[in-house]
Amino acid sequence: MVAAEALPPEDRSPALTALRLPSGPRDSVPTLTYAPLTHAVAISPLFIPRESSRVPRPPWGFRECMLGGLGGRRMAVFWKAVAGGLLLAVCLTGWRVDGQGNGKKKVSGDSIIYLGQERNPWRPLIRTTANLTEIRSIKSTFQFRTFDPEGAIFYGDTKNGEDWFVLSLKEGFPLMQISKEDVQVSVTGGPKLNDGKWHTLDVSNRGKFVILEVDGLPGLVVGMHSKQTKEVISGQLRLALGGILTSKDKLIVEFEPQMDGCVRKGHWLNLSMPWEADADELWLCHQNIRPGSFFAGEGFTIFNTSVFQAIKDLGFRVEFWGDFTQMEGTILSMMSSQGELLAVVEANNNTNEIHFTIRKQKHILTNAMKQLRITFFENVVKAVTFLDEANAEMYTYDAPEYLTELREGRLAIGGLLGGVKDMVGSNFLRGCLEKIKIQQKDLDLDSAIKDMSASSHSCPV
Repeated sequence: MVAAEALPPEDRSPALTALRLPSGPRDSVPTLTYAPLTHAVAISPLFIPRESSRVPRPPWGFRECMLGGLGGRRMAVFWKAVAGGLLLAVCLTGWRVDGQGNGKKKVSGDSIIYLGQERNPWRPLIRTTANLTEIRSIKSTFQFRTFDPEGAIFYGDTKNGEDWFVLSLKEGFPLMQISKEDVQVSVTGGPKLNDGKWHTLDVSNRGKFVILEVDGLPGLVVGMHSKQTKEVISGQLRLALGGILTSKDKLIVEFEPQMDGCVRKGHWLNLSMPWEADADELWLCHQNIRPGSFFAGEGFTIFNTSVFQAIKDLGFRVEFWGDFTQMEGTILSMMSSQGELLAVVEANNNTNEIHFTIRKQKHILTNAMKQLRITFFENVVKAVTFLDEANAEMYTYDAPEYLTELREGRLAIGGLLGGVKDMVGSNFLRGCLEKIKIQQKDLDLDSAIKDMSASSHSCPV
């Protein structure tokens, strides 16, 4: 046990905070931060009475309804239209999505939920509300899978967001943040979870400790205690997945909220009522995934080129890895601040070619490569195609004053830019980019100024 202990305010140390460190390698040891306190309090993860009972499984059946492969979401829509009620009924067994009078979709708590669905990044994908007097269990259990190193997973609050709990990932490690009255605590550590495998997470309260277990083993444990604060035993409890219901400004540790991950087999306290979905239709989780960025032919991601430092002598480098024979559509498009298309890279499966257009000059590359590197200099553009680790071909093209026009423009991955202000696109990419680098650094699609219909960290197998 490692404890940070202090005496009352007059003794200059106002809080008692205890943190148990699980055994394991050094990089799994939790770190603890806390805000200045006037006193500490006893906190459960959802700020509910400390009563214990088994969590009953919801009364409806559960089934995994997933369609993998290229364009899996389109396939789901197509088959729903063709097969009529049959597949819709099958999918609803897993999703439990029902239209209600308030216009919100209803989702079973044990459904498979893809958290990365397009929306306001901080807004939860699904949520539910219950009276605290109905809560008889203080444990929530669910399975979670992702390759994404950062994003929101699970949130709960009382007092309309005044007291709250949030579980997220930061650099692949679990990050647990809690706020109660004027006390805030943040703990990071445990095993890395962004390995693409399903992990069972248990969030519970045992006495004065909030506990996160991962696959049955201790992950994070944080305890806080005060004799001055009373337990909340009335009012409402709110739960949410994929976002938060309080202001992001209240967070102790900042993180990017988008999470390209899936949750399934959830047991949320003893609650059996359906959750509300903040979407007309839920996207599917692919049955098997691998690292990469998947584009379903329905949207793209846009960046300002000004965020990437273009150095005159070194140029501006963009690199892609993947099986280009399995791609169709626009991989890259770049536009000046005046709305001129400067460069376009398109995959054409009909001709087994990659079309590389610089301004209006089109050049043909083979699609039988594993890596494409394009470097834009002030007056020259160089493209290198890597057929494998030992074989590469280089192409050089004239492009006067290219780098200057590129600096204040737009860059899109997965679609053809159509305008500077409206950010519309076309000829969207269908396929998996295994890795993307700009200026020799990995590109995280979650940092885009506009992100549409792309899975940022995973591709279906």
